[in-house]
Amino acid sequence: MRFRGVNPECRQKRLRPACLAVAGLAVLIAAGDDAGARSGRSERPIEAIQSRSAGEPIMAIISLRSQRITVYDPKGWILRAPVSSGTKGRETPAGIFSVIQKVAEHYSNLYDDAFMPHMQRITWSGIALHGGVLPGRPASHGCIRLPFDFAERLFDATAMGMRVIVAPGDVVPVEIAHPLLFQPKPGAAALAAASTAEAQEAARKAAAARIAAGTALREATQAKAPVRAAENLKRIAETQLAAVETKLGSDIPAEAKEQAEDAKAQAVAKIAELQLQWDVANVDLQLRLDAVTSAREAAAAAETARIAAAEAARQVAREFQPVSVLISRKTQRLYVRQAFKSILESPVTIADPDRPIGTHVFTAIEGATDEAKLRWNVVSLLDGERVHGATVEPHNRAHGSSGRDVEPEPTNPDGAKAALDRIVIPQDALDRIGNITPRSSLIVTDEALSPETGKGTEFVVLLSGEPQGGIKRRRHSPGNEFRYAYPRSQPFWRSPFGSPFSTW
Repeated sequence: MRFRGVNPECRQKRLRPACLAVAGLAVLIAAGDDAGARSGRSERPIEAIQSRSAGEPIMAIISLRSQRITVYDPKGWILRAPVSSGTKGRETPAGIFSVIQKVAEHYSNLYDDAFMPHMQRITWSGIALHGGVLPGRPASHGCIRLPFDFAERLFDATAMGMRVIVAPGDVVPVEIAHPLLFQPKPGAAALAAASTAEAQEAARKAAAARIAAGTALREATQAKAPVRAAENLKRIAETQLAAVETKLGSDIPAEAKEQAEDAKAQAVAKIAELQLQWDVANVDLQLRLDAVTSAREAAAAAETARIAAAEAARQVAREFQPVSVLISRKTQRLYVRQAFKSILESPVTIADPDRPIGTHVFTAIEGATDEAKLRWNVVSLLDGERVHGATVEPHNRAHGSSGRDVEPEPTNPDGAKAALDRIVIPQDALDRIGNITPRSSLIVTDEALSPETGKGTEFVVLLSGEPQGGIKRRRHSPGNEFRYAYPRSQPFWRSPFGSPFSTW
């Protein structure tokens, strides 16, 4: 576009100082926000449990009301920190997720190549936990920003599949007991131990067989030396005998002829002796070669047995990975996933199916005394931010929260128990669910499965009564692990107009 009466070059020169001034201001603002975030400036500091040693994290709960993340191990909370979730219109969806990908150095191709360090993805459409600037209010495009240091610490501590619950209000898991909550199958631990022992023994035998085959080959190689030596000496003796016989055939004096006869007799005797040595060495070599063949066959058989035992052990180990069961009132079905794969779907009976049942996440944790039994805890989520039957005071997610300093409240287990009382699981489905181990879970919900549930995911459940702007604006790419991840080797730098500290 050209401007009449204005020299474009002069106009560009006049605009350049203004552009530089705006760029400099953007740099100062970005640097100031980043410095404040990295220095820990926030309304609440990062907290860590000090009264005991922390175990492996099993669950992270993000409170949208309080803009806080709390990480739990089997014994209780271990880490807490402020967060910044999605702003109005791009709200972080409330619901149930899990960590499905981890990338330490991540850049987004959705939001101007924004730098998202220590990214832990919870949906393939791009919702994730990552380090970022925390202005003290919801400010992202749907992701959950964490303090930079906390994001790194959490990244190092978590495992793939860790449950992530995004709650409208503030909830705390509480222990619960109910007949419907699964327990390990009898003898499962002994079966796993036996399978592991068999695999280890098969590996030991295969290693010993490989060593034996190597030893047999080495001995056979060494046994070839006497055969070759006897052959060479016999060839020399035969050459000497031929020379003597040629000499005897010529006209030589009697004395020389007598000496030649003696030499011939010695040569014949030497050849006979060497032939015997060759025969003995050759028999020993053949025995060694036969031993090599047998040792190799034994090694091959042992390797086959090792592979079979290892695969059996891996199969048992897969069966002992945490199992996730979801029961949906909306679809009246039960779903089972394990290691990010669907393994079972079955009808289920829910009493009074038109009455809401709520959304409850039950998680298996280690037993206190009896190793054959597991304890369970529960977190209950209710649409409209209703906790324990009382409505939580509304808050403005786009401009902070009046409930930011409210302490989280333990889940009331009565509602969760009432939900379980209404469920009847067919026996054939119970038989096929598999073994229950710590970190296994049961989700009971009014909702249907989110389309985000698919290849390479655990169950994803979104609370339909809560804003979902941060996920509705995104295109779902099931199973595309690398869609939004491409690490860089060079230091990150962007122009002020493409600052990584803009709204992500």
